[in-house]
Amino acid sequence: MGKTAGQVFVFMLLVLGTFLLIGKSVTDLTGGEKKAAATGKVEISPEGGEAIYWGRGRCFTCHSVGDRGSAVRGPNHGQFGAKFAEPMGPRAALRAKERSAKTGKTYSDVDYLVESLADPGAYIVEGYKNEMAVVFAPPISLGLDEIKAVVAYLQAQGGEFDAKAINEPSDISQAFYARIAISSQAGGGDPEKGKTVYEDNCADCHSLDGEPGEVGPDLSAIGAKGLKFVAESILRPAAKITPGFETFVAINKRGRKTVGLKTREEDGEVDITTKDGDVVTLKKSDLKELNQDKLASVMPEDLSSEISVKDYQDILSFLLLQKGAKPNEKKE
Repeated sequence: MGKTAGQVFVFMLLVLGTFLLIGKSVTDLTGGEKKAAATGKVEISPEGGEAIYWGRGRCFTCHSVGDRGSAVRGPNHGQFGAKFAEPMGPRAALRAKERSAKTGKTYSDVDYLVESLADPGAYIVEGYKNEMAVVFAPPISLGLDEIKAVVAYLQAQGGEFDAKAINEPSDISQAFYARIAISSQAGGGDPEKGKTVYEDNCADCHSLDGEPGEVGPDLSAIGAKGLKFVAESILRPAAKITPGFETFVAINKRGRKTVGLKTREEDGEVDITTKDGDVVTLKKSDLKELNQDKLASVMPEDLSSEISVKDYQDILSFLLLQKGAKPNEKKE
């Protein structure tokens, strides 16, 4: 009995060892997962970016760097064969010239690399599909400094790491940095998708051009009010009523109720604009009551239940980016 138990134990050790060996081989084939330092602080350097690229950034699941790794779903970021005659550093400089010619903006190699991570669909390498994950959104959810570190790592592939260009960005890179930072605040929301959510759910009442909408305030600078204000405006609209957009309830002597914004009051009449944009003109002499409802908003209270959590994160990130000065405001 003891001999049999010993044989079973040895067999189990052999099986476990085999699985560990297979696991290590698979990891080595993909380039190996390199762990970042356990300090919690991200080092914006080629070394810091290398740890993220081959670690929690999971870049190695689609890309290789030269002959390191075996993934071919995305372009190789090193020098590899005729298709990738130049490694990513000098290749980024060439791509920057292409982006400059196409957009009319002056791109640097850093601008191209930042754009390729923040907006991967902007430039698709020939022969590949637009299927790269949004690395600053779930499930990867890289932070801004982590993305800067990956940029440093890619720039150093056959090129020189330029810390100043990464940490003191051009207007192009800064716009993407802002987008990434906002997305992180919003739980990984995608501002581009958030724009679609806005157009589908908000554009009928609000505007983004500095002028009030039909029944809702202008939102062109709402992002300047911060995360808490914007989030509460979506989830609890009655708690954040912009002056001039208070909800009024008019009840005539027959008991008929009209609810909306009081948009005109003169000559013995009052206009109530409903949430659908309809203007109802009422004679004040026919009214039994005309009072502000401080606990209500013409904005739907159940919007958060009508859109998904992902839609909420996306529209939150989109609205947080709206920080432009209104046309009638003076810029300092």
